[in-house]
Order: sequence, then structure tokens, then C-alpha cells
Amino acid sequence: MSTYVLVPGFWIGGWAWEKVARPLREAGHDVHPVTLTGVGDRAHLAGPGVDLETHVQDIVNTIVFADLSEVILVAHSGAGAPVTGAADRVPGRVARIVYLDSGPLADGMTQMDVREPGERELVERRVAEEGGGVGYPPPSWEEHERAGVSLEGLGEAERAWFTSRAVPQPYGTMTAPLRLGGGADALPKTLVTCSFPLERVHAMIASGHPYFAALSGPEWSFAAVPTGHWPMFSEPEKTAAALAELAELPA
Repeated sequence: MSTYVLVPGFWIGGWAWEKVARPLREAGHDVHPVTLTGVGDRAHLAGPGVDLETHVQDIVNTIVFADLSEVILVAHSGAGAPVTGAADRVPGRVARIVYLDSGPLADGMTQMDVREPGERELVERRVAEEGGGVGYPPPSWEEHERAGVSLEGLGEAERAWFTSRAVPQPYGTMTAPLRLGGGADALPKTLVTCSFPLERVHAMIASGHPYFAALSGPEWSFAAVPTGHWPMFSEPEKTAAALAELAELPA
């Protein structure tokens, strides 16, 4: 059986993995959902001192203090940056990095660097006007749709579950640069695409697209769970099955 560390994206905590963790545990796997500082049941710790390094250390500590090894380390969405950073720190404990509708961030880049100028301005304004300068509030569903984020599979119940527990993302996690030392470069990595067709991913890798060129190495494999951007809500059983299948891949 395998060991999974599941890291959620922006605004949500380890609670979001509940329906994915259950079938993995029932199959005998060891599952550790992570709640990063400043969100979920750790929302009371949010503040100007919470940055990307804080979230990297959250993940490292989850792995080290539980003495986990051969970890399948899963990043959803915006967790791609801290997961990459954590794997870089403890590569000897990680068997595979999985980017679930997510992707790695390069050394020296910030979460804001990958956003278009207009989107950056919108985020900065919302942080200043609604987040007290330290938090990025969850956009409305309408705002997500206008930004091109797929909401496929999210019915009223799933949206209500998300909204009831989502909190502002600590803004420092979006503006601090990721610092890497090359520790995780050779680790096996898998992209599990959900809201972006796998065929387009392969085409963009082949064309040398800057956001996808890094996925052309031999350490990369690919899978798909066709649904919206939050597969843990819209297709939890299929997401769990896809993650379980990765345990069978050769290192």
C-alpha cells in the first residue's frame, strides 16, 4: 500500500479531500490531507507573516514529523508551488509528485508571475479592498467562470460545501518567490489534468509553450480525470482511483 500526502489549492483546507481520502483509506492506503497555515481550521493563524515558505514548511513538517517515506505528494491547483518546494527539501522521502490540475513553479517565480496583467490588477485590488492587504478572498462563481475556470461537476451541494468553508488565501503565499535547489528535479512526476484536455497538454509540450515545456522530461507521466477544476468535489471517486493507479507506476 502507498502513502499519500494531499495538499489543497487556494482558499481550502485538508477538509476538501474528505471524499477522496475515504476510498483510498478503504483500499488500505495511508492518507494525510494537509491544511496549510491560514486556511481551513488554521484560518486563525492567517496574517502578514504567512508566505510561501510557511506553506512549504507546513508540508515538510507533515512528512518529517509523521516520519513518512515513499510519499506520493499531491498538489491541487495553487498548491503546486509549495509542493514543489517541499519535495525539493525532502526528496529522499518522496516517491512521486502529482500535480492535480496544477503544475510546478520555476525557481524564483511567484504565484502572481503566472497571472496575466489584468488578472494581477484584479487580485491586488481585491486584496487591498476586501482582504485587509493580507488575504485574497475567494472569487464568486461568476468571477471564476469569467476567468475561464471550469466549474464542471459542481452542483449546488458542492458549491455550498466549498463556500461554507473557503477563506481568504494568505496573500504572502502568492507574492513570495519559490526557492529551489534542484533536489526534486529527478523525482518522478505526474500531471493529472482535469479541466484541460490531455491532448492539448501534449500539443503544448510539443510546441514548446513556456508553461508546458518543463513537462517534456523523461520523469513526467500523464493521466486525466475529465471534470472541472475541483475534482475532489466533482469527481472524488474517480480522483481517488486515478491517484491509486499512480501507486502502480514504476519509480
